[in-house]
Amino acid sequence: MSYIKPQFKHPRLQVNDLGLTHRDYEGALSTLCAGCGHDSITSAVAQACAELSLPPHKIAKLSGIGCSSKAPTYFLNNAHGFNTVHGRMPSVATGANMANRELIYLGMSGDGDSASIGFGQFAHVVRRRLNMLYMVANNGVYGLTKGQLAATAEQGMKSKSGEASLFTDIDLCVSALQFGATFVARSFSGDKSQLVPLIKAAISHKGFAFIDIISPCVTFNNNPDSNRSYDYVHDHITTAAVADFVPVKQEIRCENGQSDSEDICLHDGSILRLSRIDADYDAHDRIKAMTKIEQLKSEGKILTGLMYIDPEADDYHEINGTSDAPLNSLKQETLCPGSHVLKTINESFR
Repeated sequence: MSYIKPQFKHPRLQVNDLGLTHRDYEGALSTLCAGCGHDSITSAVAQACAELSLPPHKIAKLSGIGCSSKAPTYFLNNAHGFNTVHGRMPSVATGANMANRELIYLGMSGDGDSASIGFGQFAHVVRRRLNMLYMVANNGVYGLTKGQLAATAEQGMKSKSGEASLFTDIDLCVSALQFGATFVARSFSGDKSQLVPLIKAAISHKGFAFIDIISPCVTFNNNPDSNRSYDYVHDHITTAAVADFVPVKQEIRCENGQSDSEDICLHDGSILRLSRIDADYDAHDRIKAMTKIEQLKSEGKILTGLMYIDPEADDYHEINGTSDAPLNSLKQETLCPGSHVLKTINESFR
C-alpha cells in the first residue's frame, strides 16, 4: 500500500560507526503536503544524526502542536518521543532533562507553537540554558488551521488569501539572542549543505542551541507577495558565517589558510569551522548579531548561517549544581533519606 514505507534496504548502503544506515534514522512516511519544507528538515535531522553516529535510543525528540510538531514522527523511529500540548514543549523538555540528563534532546516547534501561545515558555527555556537543540520550522502561517498569519510574519506580508500582516513581527533569532541563547543560527529548509552542519554543531554544543529554519508552506504561503516563499528566500538570503562541522575523530586540516576562517573547539572535542562571508562579522558578539539581523531585515534581506556561539557556556545543570547522576537512576533511600534528615534541615533554619 502506498502509505506504508517499504522495509527493503539495499545491501550496499553506507553504514556509520554503529553499523547503522541513514534508513535507520528515518521515521514514518510523511503525511505533510507534497513539497512541504518540513520534510526537508526531517531529512536533514536524520542525516545529521546518522553522520554523528548517535544511538537513536539515546535521543529524545519533543514537539508541541502544528505541522512542524508532526515532523518528529518522520525521523528517528527508534528514539524516545513526546508530542506535548500546544506551546508547552519546553516544560516537558525541562522535566525530561532533569530526570535524565544523559539523553540528547531535540525540540521541534513552529512559529505559532513558539512565537504565540508558547512564547513565554520559549523565553524561559532559553534563559535557563537547557542543554538541547531547539528547532523552529518557520513558515509564517498556521498551516494546520488553513493559513492564518503567524507572529513571525513581517509587517505587510500577504498570505495566499490576500490577508496582510498588520503588526511588527517577532524575530525568534533576535529573541533567542536577547534571552541568552549560546548558539543561534538560521537556515533554509531547501539548503541542506548549510542546514546539516548547523544541526550537527548545535547537537554537539553544550547549552541552549537554537536554529530558526525558514520552511515555506507550499499550500498557504508560497505566493509572490510572501517573504516566506521559495523564490523570495532564494533571492534575498545573506549568509553571516558558513559553518562546517569536524567530528572529534577526524584530523583537522586548514586547506586554504584564509584569514576569515576560525576553528572553534566544542565541549566534546569536535570542531566547528567558521568561514565569515563578511570580514567584519564576529560570531562571538551577541549585540552585533542582533544589529546585523535588523539591518538586513530593513533592506528586505534574510540573514542565515551561524549568527552567534559561546563555546564555553554553562548549561542548566552546571548553573544549578544538580546531581551528576540522572534523577531516574537515584535509589529511594537517596531521594527520600528519612525524617531525621528533614528534621536536620528544618533545624538549620531556626
